Amino acid sequence: MLSEQYAELAELAGGFIHEIKNHLSTLGLNLQLLGEDFAEPQTQRERRALDRIQRLQGECGRLVDVSNDFLRFARVKDLRLEPADLAEVVDELVDFFGPTARNSNIDIKLYVPADLPPLPIDREMFKQALLNLMLNAQQAMPDGGTLTVVAERRPDEVCLALIDTGQGMEPEVLAKAFRPFFSTKPGGTGLGLATARKIVQAHGGRIDLQSEFGRGTKFTIHLPVK
Repeated sequence: MLSEQYAELAELAGGFIHEIKNHLSTLGLNLQLLGEDFAEPQTQRERRALDRIQRLQGECGRLVDVSNDFLRFARVKDLRLEPADLAEVVDELVDFFGPTARNSNIDIKLYVPADLPPLPIDREMFKQALLNLMLNAQQAMPDGGTLTVVAERRPDEVCLALIDTGQGMEPEVLAKAFRPFFSTKPGGTGLGLATARKIVQAHGGRIDLQSEFGRGTKFTIHLPVK
């Protein structure tokens, strides 16, 4: 009964956000056209008008980002689970994230054994969870650093850890890290870690978080072997 109510609520929320995005699209288009009218301001008043238009465009963009993140969060439910090679999935994502890491002076060290057992995974959703964790690590290392990705087989599970050498979290932040809409980053939606945890839980797993302020953070994903 609870799962049915949750599914209905998620569907309603998704429809509501989709409708908001339609209106934001119209608003954004009109702001763009208005901005073109003031593209070459001649007076102080016109310069102020252009500045306000650009601020509104920025806020519209932020609302679209929040809407997209919320849709991803709300729609994590029915996964397409298929046997997958975890090492291959991680390699694909590291290859995708590689340019971002290089531009941020982040060195990725990868230690994922090739002989791990196949795991029931929704590849795209699981890669989204990993990407959220990697983006979190990138934001925690503004001056660069090292992101280590290591996996190991345990008796009933496979563990995948992502360890960064970033700023780490203070205890009060650590306690709220997975809370939806909680963020310490300017412009952050606060849904990245919440979505990652929800995706992992939908796979029957869990995420552990360890962090020490000034020393770095470690996320460990536990996935059951079936």
